[in-house]
Amino acid sequence: MKFGAQVGVYRNTWEEIARVAITMDRGRWDSIWFADHFIPPPGRPVEEDLTSHEGFTVLSAVAAMTERLRMGHLVLGNTYRNPGLVAKMASTVDHISQGRFVLGIGAAWFKREHEAYGWDFPSMKERQDRFEEACALIRGLFLSDGPVDFQGAYYKLDKAPLSPACFQGPHIPILVGGTGEKRTLRTLARYGDIMNLDGWAGGPMTAEYFKHKVDVLAKHCEDWGRDPFEIKKTVLMPTLVSDDGDQVEAFVKGRNLGEGTAAGPKNMVIDRIGELIDAGAEEVMLGGISTVLPENFQYIDCLLYTSPSPRDRQKSRMPSSA
Repeated sequence: MKFGAQVGVYRNTWEEIARVAITMDRGRWDSIWFADHFIPPPGRPVEEDLTSHEGFTVLSAVAAMTERLRMGHLVLGNTYRNPGLVAKMASTVDHISQGRFVLGIGAAWFKREHEAYGWDFPSMKERQDRFEEACALIRGLFLSDGPVDFQGAYYKLDKAPLSPACFQGPHIPILVGGTGEKRTLRTLARYGDIMNLDGWAGGPMTAEYFKHKVDVLAKHCEDWGRDPFEIKKTVLMPTLVSDDGDQVEAFVKGRNLGEGTAAGPKNMVIDRIGELIDAGAEEVMLGGISTVLPENFQYIDCLLYTSPSPRDRQKSRMPSSA
């Protein structure tokens, strides 16, 4: 069982982010993840001018200053960058990190930041069409041994090389953000390597909901002739450890979080995460941990990796050796 943390890149300083990254790399965390927004979500007008670091730049710096953590975004917005450029940036960061990079990407949803920066914000259907095409293009570049031609409705390549190629083999894993059942999970089944159920989206974070999404993914995999077990199942869980009921209520209701969110006393948080492990989650990324003090991440490190912990749930299901 693996655990990661989504480290905030807005409403904080680079110094705070750097201290947290070093603390996590020296601890027992498996991975570190960043958002990709240019205005702090959900887009309250009074917060638009607050600090919001660019996610790819931050990740590149963290790749150079850490040695062990896997890393990626939860998730990049496809509408912000040409997918050929994304593939090039990804392979470069994969070399900087010596093969620790995961490409997390989604169709994009935050209309206000598109308006703020003058980017087109197409209809949902077109964003999904663009996203599917982008995933095909990126995977083609990742897997090719030479220049790639691609002729799509929105994106084109003309004998485009990916040099340097992916550092890790067989290629950089592609994490598809979102669990929309008609389009997103179908795109994942065809082009992706990692599923991620995002608790910040406001849907349920229960074991039953997770299993349902995994079942839908399996059906799409069957359509494409793919083994669903090839795709890693992960969860981004908004997390708050607190005995203060008012604080917990403000955390959940203030962010419109769904049923099953891991917010409450320590044992409840452990149980919530454990339930998802029992349901088949292979990695849980925790979000919402304050970056003001790196000790906050040390505390969660102990919670996750020191018995009794959520890891014990997985161990209890493992068969004993003969």
